Amino acid sequence: MATILSVSGSPSATSRTARLLRHLDQRLIAQGHEVIPLDVRDLPADALLGADFRHPAIVQAAALVERADGVVVGTPVYKAAYSGLLKSLLDLLPQYALVGKTVLPLATGGSTAHVLAIDYALRPVLSCMGATHIVPGWFTLDKDITAGDDGTLSVAPGSAEALEQVTDRFSAALGGRTTVLAATG
Repeated sequence: MATILSVSGSPSATSRTARLLRHLDQRLIAQGHEVIPLDVRDLPADALLGADFRHPAIVQAAALVERADGVVVGTPVYKAAYSGLLKSLLDLLPQYALVGKTVLPLATGGSTAHVLAIDYALRPVLSCMGATHIVPGWFTLDKDITAGDDGTLSVAPGSAEALEQVTDRFSAALGGRTTVLAATG
């Protein structure tokens, strides 16, 4: 199946955004895809803030984007836009890094006032970078995501269903199965 790069643009190590992405990664893996997680916060800050295009970690991140058939981009919403951390990575990628890629934009935030951040802040940048197909994304309220101390994640039923649908549409656009097989016991 497809190779998918799952990019978390959250600066927080205990991020709901990153946990939600890793949860959705499992759904994509169950549908037959290879998923490579990338937490932008793990890249060197000096390379990101100093615009060091040649730093080995930035070169490796760009190579992961190039290798991917599809990219899931997840970000918390701050001040009605995607995170500055994500912006700093996107600025260091080649201008047309997303040509030939199918992209699923996802966002999390504390208020429905930020629901349009995907369409008015993130989607234009992804499009400018040449994304071939940007599937409809999804905004999830922070209150709908509960992370347990043991690493488990639960998503409120309405949000969980919507996330499954957008993830399945993304998978279908990449040529994958859109159903997850039930585990056998």
